[in-house]
Amino acid sequence: MIHHVLLACPPGSEAASRSFYAGLLGMFYAGLLGMTEKTKPPALAARGGCWFTGYDAELHLGVEKDFRPARKAHPALLRPDLDALAERLAAAGHPVTWDDAEVPGMRRFHTHDPHGNRLEFLTPIAG
Repeated sequence: MIHHVLLACPPGSEAASRSFYAGLLGMFYAGLLGMTEKTKPPALAARGGCWFTGYDAELHLGVEKDFRPARKAHPALLRPDLDALAERLAAAGHPVTWDDAEVPGMRRFHTHDPHGNRLEFLTPIAG
């Protein structure tokens, strides 16, 4: 089991991270399985960034001075209702790219967080 995945973010981007991960993704599932912010330990909080928990794992956003978004490497998060999530993301200005054919037995799409990091959301196809 994976404890956490860390994605980089630019300095001073914590508000955008919170709005996307705890706001957009967290509000979507209203606490059921959505992302919520987790308090960082004091010794690590001084470094900036923020941590989120949800989807049975943690996602950490760590400040990187010479930030470059992860365009290829990405976390893949299992979600039961991809269509509604895709609509919500697109309405909030985060277009999705569907890619159902490449992974047999799965429906999936990719999008990007406000920093340009690639994210994948997927669900098994029933049957």
